[in-house]
Order: sequence, then C-alpha cells, then structure tokens
Amino acid sequence: MANVLRTISPVDSRVYVERPLATPAQVDAAVTAGRRAQENWKLVPVVERAQACLRFVAAFEARATEIAEEISWQMGRPIRHSPGEVRGLAERARYMSAIAEAALADIDVGEKAGFTRFIRRESLGVVLTIAPWNYPYLTAVNSVVPAILAGNAVILRHSAQTPLCAERFAQAFAEAGLPPGVFQSLHCDHGEVERMLINPGVDHVAFTGSVEAGRAIQRAAARRFISVGLELGGKDPAYVRPDADLKHAIDGLVDGAFFNCGQSCCGIERIYVHTDVYDEFVSGYADLVRQYRLGNPLDPETTLGPLVRTTAADLVRAQIADAVARGAKALIDPKSFPANAAGTPYLAPQVLVDVDHSMRMMTEESFGPVVGIMKVGNDDEAVALMNDSYYGLTASIWTADEKAAVALGARVETGTWFMNRCDYLDPALAWTGVKDSGRGCTLSRIGFEHLTRPKSFHLRTRLNEQ
Repeated sequence: MANVLRTISPVDSRVYVERPLATPAQVDAAVTAGRRAQENWKLVPVVERAQACLRFVAAFEARATEIAEEISWQMGRPIRHSPGEVRGLAERARYMSAIAEAALADIDVGEKAGFTRFIRRESLGVVLTIAPWNYPYLTAVNSVVPAILAGNAVILRHSAQTPLCAERFAQAFAEAGLPPGVFQSLHCDHGEVERMLINPGVDHVAFTGSVEAGRAIQRAAARRFISVGLELGGKDPAYVRPDADLKHAIDGLVDGAFFNCGQSCCGIERIYVHTDVYDEFVSGYADLVRQYRLGNPLDPETTLGPLVRTTAADLVRAQIADAVARGAKALIDPKSFPANAAGTPYLAPQVLVDVDHSMRMMTEESFGPVVGIMKVGNDDEAVALMNDSYYGLTASIWTADEKAAVALGARVETGTWFMNRCDYLDPALAWTGVKDSGRGCTLSRIGFEHLTRPKSFHLRTRLNEQ
C-alpha cells in the first residue's frame, strides 16, 4: 500500500520495519503542536534545557545494545561497529549541552553612557531535521540537540531506511521529560516533506543527503526565505607526504575509506601519495584491505557489511568497471571475499591504482568500499588535485610537519582540514562544507548561530544622553 513505509534490510532482503505514513492532517497537526510547545520552551532557562538533553542522553545510552542491533539490521553496519554511533551521539550531545549556556548568552557590545546595549540570540521556532540512513544518529544529533538547546522545537523526519532511529529519539526525549511537542518524529513521504517546507509554521530546515535533494530543499525553502542547513556529502581526498609515518597513514586511511562500507559523507574516496613513498604505501594499503571480512553484519567477526541496497553496490561496481576500462588496475581479488555476489548489496572492497581524474570514481561520489590511489610529485600537484572536485567537506594531510600542514590547509578548498587523521567530527569544531558539499554549520559554538536569530536591544536609560 502506498501509505505504508516498508524498510528492506540489506542483511537478508526481508522487510524489517513497517509503519503507516503520516497523513497531511497529521503532519499539519505536528507543526502546529511544535509551534505551541516552542512558545513556552524558549522561555525555559538554557541550563534547564541542557539538563533535559543530558537526561535524553542517559535514556538513549540505557538502550545501547538494542539500538546498535537495529542499526545493523536497518542499514547493514557490522554489529562490532554499531555501538560506536551510540557513543558518538552521547559525546556530541554532552558537549553541546555543556557549552550551551555560554554560547547562547547575551553579547555585550560595550559601555555607552546612558545606554544598555546587547545582542540576544533568539530561537527560530520550529526546526525540521531531515536525516539520512548512513549515520542515522550522528547526522541527526548534530541539529536536533543544538536546536532544542537553543529553544526551538524539532520535527525529525528520518530516512525510510532507518525509521526506528526516529522512534528511539522520541522515546529517549519522552523519558527525559521533554514537554510534549518540543520534539516530534514523523514517518512521511517526499510530498509531505515538501508541504512542510512551505508550511509557515516551519522556520529552519537541517538536511543531510544528496546534492540533488539538497537543491530541491533549497528551492522549496527559498519560497519563504527560511534558513537552510545543507550537508550534501563529499569526495574527500587525502595527501600522503614523503615525511609521513606510513604505518599510521595506512592504518588511518584504510579505516577512513572502508569503515561503514565506505558509506560516509566524510569518508576517504581518493588518495594522493608522494612518489618517494608511493610503492611502499600502496603495497601496505592493499595488504591491509585484504584482511577485511565481508559478510553478515550480525556476525561479530564481520568487518565489512553489505551496502544499504543493491542499487548502491551496482553504482560502485559500475565506477570500478569504468576505471578499469580506462586503464586503472584493481589490486584486490573479489574472489577472496566469498560473500561478494553480483545482484546483491554484498560487495568486496577494492583499491585502484593507475587512476586519473578522467575516471568517474575519482570525481563522482562513490559512497562504497572503493578508493583510488594516485601518485604525485610535489605539494602543489597534490593541492591542485585535491581542489579538482565539486565537493569540499573534509580533506586530510599525512605528514610530520605541522607548519607545512597549516600552510597547505590554507590552500585546500574544504570545510575541515585534518592532519594525521580523517573521518571524525570533533564537536568543538564547526562542521561545515564548501562547494557542493553544502552550506551552513552544525556543532561547536558557531553551530548555535544557525539555529538562532540575532535581536539587538538598544535601551536608553538616561534621557539626556544622545
């Protein structure tokens, strides 16, 4: 039936979840309830909002085992890795709760005789968070908890692949004693999402997903001039300099490319290695990738699960085939991964060399277990290739020279610049992108600026002053 959401598990292709989709009347009622609840919630002191969010974290962590298993069934992540998402949500929510009072405090603009002047950060109203399946909690928490801390109400519409994640958010917030209406979740189709974007009761949209969907969100939101936060993925590069600790670089960049089966917005998808260390790096990199175990993600021994669906795996297969047809060399034998099978979401990891930017897999987002490694002769060549992309979410450099890392980072077009690490969000730092990776910012003190509006208070306290 068209009014039912069905989630097909990539583990065994069976229906894992069924839920009724919200009707237009239910969606409108949720927006109305959010506005009413927010009128009171914005008056609650920030410290009390933070305490509620901390209770939410405690309630969420209490169900960590069940939540981790649900993640694996819904989107295919190995069960040995799924608990990390619970820990990551807790880290970000606790950090943002800890800084909220100071970050949202009035801004004193200085003394002026006869006047009191300050800038206050006011909540926006109702925030609509549209979250994806690949990191179903970590992508959502980036906007959900800061929005609530800032005095907004939140409606979470999660991916149809991970609907239970929205319900877990709602359950934990209810147990935390959040007033009804401050947080709500909805299972609804794209048509209802579009209706919410033009509903005058929605004041901000936080979206994580594809570039094309982001453009559609932007067009719809522009009809009302509401603010939009867009995190749209990447084609994140790494550069290995000749002075890098190669073992550390290999370990970090294999994990950065293949964790979550490569289904990470900030995962490593292309690597540029200085010619002096290229052969040694490539040999060690391929050897480590061969140690992965592809299989059922509910098996504790599995280190690489299926992609979210067969069509996603087929896209990566096509990119690999295109690269090989254009002269790339595949270093991993798929036959050494028995679970690998055409027509399924189970796909062996692949490392490609002899690649260049004429190949789709070096320019298009892959979102799968494949990476291309390209030889470069110097820093300038590496920077030029790193910038040769429509995306700019994160980039990393692997070197012993911090000064060089900072200088090169100033030249690379990216939202986050890493040295000797990758694929990690530090909640103290702004999470943002450039170019087609999106706009806006979450996390850090700066993240609150996108979930509030400034209001200036200009108070004359002595009438004889100018």
